Amino acid sequence: MYRWEITRAALAQRVFAVVRSETYDEASATADTLLSAGITSLEISLTTPFALEAVTTLSRELGDDAVIGAGTVLDAVSARMAVDAGARFLVSPSLDAEVIRTGHRYGVPVFPGVATPTEMVRALELGADALKLFPASAHRPDWLRDVRAALPQAPVLPTGGVTVDSAPEWIAAGAVAVGMGSALSEGDRETVAKRATDLLARLADAAPQPPAGPGTSGLYDI
Repeated sequence: MYRWEITRAALAQRVFAVVRSETYDEASATADTLLSAGITSLEISLTTPFALEAVTTLSRELGDDAVIGAGTVLDAVSARMAVDAGARFLVSPSLDAEVIRTGHRYGVPVFPGVATPTEMVRALELGADALKLFPASAHRPDWLRDVRAALPQAPVLPTGGVTVDSAPEWIAAGAVAVGMGSALSEGDRETVAKRATDLLARLADAAPQPPAGPGTSGLYDI
């Protein structure tokens, strides 16, 4: 798959789950619960012990049924290790040119962290495939709406502090997807499944409809 195809698949549900755990077993159990609930895009944070092993196992077992990425990728070495482990996309809380270059060298999309319009423009210049607004808790959806009035080309992914209630507001404000951690994965399997089903429906309803006519569809019209 090309980078743009992976990006589209990773963001197709307008949400990707962030799995950050204290143990490998806990991360595996959380990932299994989310996947069973119907979430098809997961980021395994490299702060999790044996995170790369989890990426490898999930990628091998799931194949094309889910898109497994690596998160908290801070440097080129970590980026290369994540790619070798089978990560389909890389996410970072910061903007590092070498992480983007390394991912792109091997055909893997990169979503670097940004917090200001200046960083957004810089990330776009470096070829970022989407922009992780981090932490989203420092901003409001109205802020993103104002920024995208000036930067409509910026595919933004609010992450960090996004809740089930605020996620549709971010999508309505122009975010292409949101990243969610414990707000999505807390609870037993039945609770998570119900939450995920309800959330996916609300995100689809909140997405702005593109104008009708030829030439209106784009890479991030998902």
